This record gives sequence, structure tokens and C-alpha cells, in this order.
Amino acid sequence: MTPARIDILVQARAVIGEAPFWSGREPALYWIDVKAPALFRTDPETGDTRRWTLPAEIGGYALLADRSGAIVALRSGIFALAFASGDLDRLAGPPFDPRTHRFNEGDCDPAGRLWLGTMFDPLPGVKAEPRADHLYAFTLAGGLVRHAETAFVANGFAWSPDGGRLYLADSRAGRIDAVAFDAARGRLGLRQPFAAVPSGLGVPDGGAVDAEGFYWSAIHGGSCLHRYAPDGRLDRRLPLPVRYPTMMAFGGGDLATLFVTSATHGEPGSPQDGAVLRLRPGVRGEPRPLFGETRP
Repeated sequence: MTPARIDILVQARAVIGEAPFWSGREPALYWIDVKAPALFRTDPETGDTRRWTLPAEIGGYALLADRSGAIVALRSGIFALAFASGDLDRLAGPPFDPRTHRFNEGDCDPAGRLWLGTMFDPLPGVKAEPRADHLYAFTLAGGLVRHAETAFVANGFAWSPDGGRLYLADSRAGRIDAVAFDAARGRLGLRQPFAAVPSGLGVPDGGAVDAEGFYWSAIHGGSCLHRYAPDGRLDRRLPLPVRYPTMMAFGGGDLATLFVTSATHGEPGSPQDGAVLRLRPGVRGEPRPLFGETRP
């Protein structure tokens, strides 16, 4: 399962590159830079990249089923973004104080609900004590629904192939949990420890699940990806040429290419930091749902 090589798809120098999503019908890779702030679409054959500049930090998004736009989670609220015009339509206000918190993670569950995490990230000049915030789910019919689970830095959302388990990382705690999930009703159940990253080796950031049911975690600050077996055992460590990998997504026509976003955090670092990487890890992924679309 050793990849032949790791390519740079986009030499982005992103401050916080995040949230890669493979759109197979186009085909194209979508991703964001939280702090730009912007949403991007990259053609994997040519590397050509389109940019939608946004008015506030973006922490997550979901493509609409017809690919005409996306639901974007900004520090200032939830909006519908029209790709053709770039116009934004406000759907919901922020469920937190935007001076101290922002959205930090987003992915659709098997029934097409957009789940959103948050993080404590005060605006410049704002002084406040760190405080955890909740997870939220968003639909057009029900709006934002708050759930009991909390995290200081929510990350790592990914669902098991059968949809019965949600993986959830709290980067500040260095921990990944497995949460029982009722896809039909969109409810969270028992939360159990799944894996932990030892202090000093980086923290768990974005996640993905492959077709074999193994969970991948981007080890932020650790220059690598971890692949965990369904029982939480560390199966593999895959080194990367970037210090801060942030998230990954399976894509390509066979879903056997892994796209990895990364961050610079404004540091000089290596020339690769902040790039979107591409590699063949030797295992396939599964299609991820679009907003409002149920996964088969």
C-alpha cells in the first residue's frame, strides 16, 4: 500500500486549506481556504482552479445536488452560494458569538444533512476564555439544529460505510471518538473513545473513511496521515511533505486517488506547505453525499 509518489495538484500556499470534496460528475475537486476566505474548484487534469471569494471565514460547505451552488458555513452564518453569479443568500444566522467562535468542520451524513462543527477562534483584539461549543445539523426544512456533543476544536467528521458510526475528532484534546449514529432520524448516540494521538506528535484534524471501513486522520503538525482499523488500532502511518495536513478526500474515476489539503498558518515553512496534494494510497474510498442527497 505504499504510494508510488505524492504530487502537488495545486501549489496554493493556503493559510488553512481544508475540506476537499470530490465531485465525480464534473469531475472536479472542491476545497477551501478558511482564512482567504474562499471556496475553490480544481480540474484535476489541468490544475485549472476557479475561486469564489467569500465575505467571512468559511468553516465548511456542501455541494447542492444539481451542482449549481453550495451551502457555505461562514463565521457570519449559513448561506446559499450560487456558482454562476457568486451571490449569497442568507439562510441562518450564526448559532454562536461570531466574535469568539466560527464553524470549523462540515460534512453531509448518509441522508444528506449538513453536519457542522465549531471552534473557539476569537477575532483579533477580542479577549475571551476558551469555551467549547456544540455540533449542529442543517437542512433547508429544519434549519440549524443543535446537538449535545461539544468540542473546543471539532474535526474529523466521517461516517462508517454502513452509516451507523460517526467519527469525531477534538483536535485540542488530541482524541478521536466513535459516536453511534441513527441516519434515519439524524440522532447521535453513545460516544466512545476510538483513538488518540500522543502529545507532541501532532493532533487529529480532518478525516475520511475508505471502502474497507478504515478511518483516515490528517495529523496536523505531524506531517503524516494515520489509517486506523475499525477497532481503533493504528494500521498505517503515511508521511507527507507538508507540516500541517488538514483533511483528505478520495476521488478520481475509481475513487482510488487521495487528495490532501494542508495549511501554512502564515509561516514560511517548506515550499509544499499549504498545497493540495494527490497520491494513490492503494485503497479506494466511497462516494460522499451531496446536500439533501441520500447515499445509496
